[in-house]
Amino acid sequence: MTLDEKLAQLVGLWQGVDRDGGAVAPLQDAMDTVEQGFAEFAAQGLGQITRHYGTRPLDPSEGLSALAAKQQWLRKNTRLGIPAIVHEECLTGLAAWKAATYPVPPAWGATFDPALVERMAARIGRVMAGLGIHQGLAPVLDVIRDMRWGRVEECISEDPYHVALTGAAYVRGLQSAGIVATLKHFVGYSNSRAGRNLAPVHAGEREVRDVLEFPFEVAVRDAGARSVMNSYAEIDGVPVAASAGRLTATLREEWGFDGTVVADYFAVAFLQTLHRVAENAGEAAAQAITAGIDVELPTGVTYLQPLQERIADGRLSMEVVDRALERVLRQKAELGLLDADWAPPSGPAPDLDTEEDRLLAASIAERSLVLLRNDGLLPLGDGAPAPRTIAVIGPNAESVPALFGCYSFINHVMPQHPDIEPGLRVETVESAIRREFDRAKILTAQGTGVDDGATEGIPAAVAAAYDSDVAVVVVGDRSGLFGRGTSGEGCDVDDLELPGAQRALVEAVIATGTPTIVVLLTGRAYAINWMLGGAAAVVQAFFPGEEGAAAVAGVLSGRVNPSGRMPMSLPRGAGGQPYSYLHPPLGAASSVTSIDTAPPVRYGFGLSYTEFAYEDFAVGAREVDAADVIRCAVTVRNAGDRGGAEVVQLYASDPVASVTRPLAQLVAFERVFLEPGQSVRVRFAVPTRLLAFTDRDGRRIVEPGEIRVSVRRDAGDVISEETLRLTGAVHHVDGTEARISTVTVSAPSSANAARPLEESV
Repeated sequence: MTLDEKLAQLVGLWQGVDRDGGAVAPLQDAMDTVEQGFAEFAAQGLGQITRHYGTRPLDPSEGLSALAAKQQWLRKNTRLGIPAIVHEECLTGLAAWKAATYPVPPAWGATFDPALVERMAARIGRVMAGLGIHQGLAPVLDVIRDMRWGRVEECISEDPYHVALTGAAYVRGLQSAGIVATLKHFVGYSNSRAGRNLAPVHAGEREVRDVLEFPFEVAVRDAGARSVMNSYAEIDGVPVAASAGRLTATLREEWGFDGTVVADYFAVAFLQTLHRVAENAGEAAAQAITAGIDVELPTGVTYLQPLQERIADGRLSMEVVDRALERVLRQKAELGLLDADWAPPSGPAPDLDTEEDRLLAASIAERSLVLLRNDGLLPLGDGAPAPRTIAVIGPNAESVPALFGCYSFINHVMPQHPDIEPGLRVETVESAIRREFDRAKILTAQGTGVDDGATEGIPAAVAAAYDSDVAVVVVGDRSGLFGRGTSGEGCDVDDLELPGAQRALVEAVIATGTPTIVVLLTGRAYAINWMLGGAAAVVQAFFPGEEGAAAVAGVLSGRVNPSGRMPMSLPRGAGGQPYSYLHPPLGAASSVTSIDTAPPVRYGFGLSYTEFAYEDFAVGAREVDAADVIRCAVTVRNAGDRGGAEVVQLYASDPVASVTRPLAQLVAFERVFLEPGQSVRVRFAVPTRLLAFTDRDGRRIVEPGEIRVSVRRDAGDVISEETLRLTGAVHHVDGTEARISTVTVSAPSSANAARPLEESV
């Protein structure tokens, strides 16, 4: 291969971006994007085609035909005839016009159901494969650290074990369909200063390795992820895009990763323009490819002419280019793109939003809704007369975009095309409530906008509440990009009050004395402690997707028994951020500070319309070798009068260690559905590897000593606790040990009970 042909395989091509509608990538307008036609740019070949479907509204069948033509052109008109890898965003479903759109990752986390996430990802992958796509830019494995960060809505949880299990499930699902999963954003991105996007990260190496890297390690070693995307972050002054320590030493040499590392969009150029560790584009390219970034995305800004000049004058060895090229060609071979008989898909595009998709989206949405408060009002009509008049109030009650995250096509691309239909059949919360309570009179009032601060509509909302038996106030976020929303990429905040005048609206409705239900459609958790004391009920819905409105209405009526659990702690206020329940003793409230760190609602919390009892918690042995497995079990019984799902949570704590440790950390969980009176025995096998930490000498170890294990309703609500001792010598962790717990559940005690629809989808 000539040098031109080699470099062509290391870049993408992004065409069709609407510059007038607002950027869809960071600092897109400041970058020198490609203006050449496809044939001119790809004359020597092409590594990747960037977001063919996800850049503008494109009819799927027309898009499939156009993509096939591009691939056939590469086959016939370049000397080597190598097709391109096609990548798309797919965080909440394929980000393409008319494609099914699922709940956002915090909603996945709220389900505590990795198997369901795996099914979703497999379905997304099958749709992508049918459209000739090879690589998906998901999942996001950043651990939530600061609720002010706009991209919280793209993250699964604040707990790294929770992120690891759920993210690995997504990887397995997507790759089961032959699609390359891309882990984002390796590493540290979510730990940015003050919750600002693309801000410096100041984290100790122990925090990076023990918390932020763990989900990526599991996804690479256990789930076999085939691609990784670098973080935009700079950690302690070193940009990840130029860090051989992160991208080569850790990722490849320690973890054994042998897939491709792709640049986050324009990240290589940012080494010059943002981080200023490179004098020019060629130096930026040399630093990135030497560190381990194989492919420049979204297009060839630095890896073509600037990199070629570095090689020509001898400042960069050809061996570095060949290393990246080998990885790219190996991946293309794995995808079948180098096979002599390869041909792109043709014919009519598959249906991108089938009934199967909608049933799956509904199941995830229903299981993700978290009931934060209920004074007995919910479910409506349960043991009391059904409401005759319901006021449905708030800026998100009749909003379709309020159900979706910023990486949905509806919020990512469609705002730039206001004259084109969204392409999805989506019900609003107001219309879903109207359908669910078809005998009730529905009064509506917006009250205020999401973030405009307008209050002139509040009196009409108050009047509607006065005239109703129940008020449902639907508030929260509008997701968007780079300041065009209140949540999403580049939509960071410096306080955690509900945006705009929404708090004033909620307080005014509560003050009417009409029983008030608040529904939160958000991408992050807000500081709503004031609301928990006044509203009759509060339902947290993290952007629940195309079937989310029906799920919300189902929780209000009781058709759906809420079973979601908080994947993040509810903040007390912006002043307590960053926050994680995984803090050591020094992070707890104390007499030497006036700031209370305790969250109003803890990680793992969620109410149900039934009650669950825990019995007979026991550990298998009081002494366990430090390199072995901790075994314990508990019986869970539905002590209420209706079927429901419980999330059984197992935590561990290390009271005394050579470095400070969290007060408690999640080490296993299991979602179980039980009919009234049913019980199951849940057995956990927890590898001691989950208690490992980086010691004072930088080694990953498991220390002998006392360990406490507890079953809890949330991170702080201890039901039962047992103590055991790890014995033997200090265990030095390597890559061979299990990184996840094994959970087995006995058959329900009443085995003949019918399995409900909610759990059978």
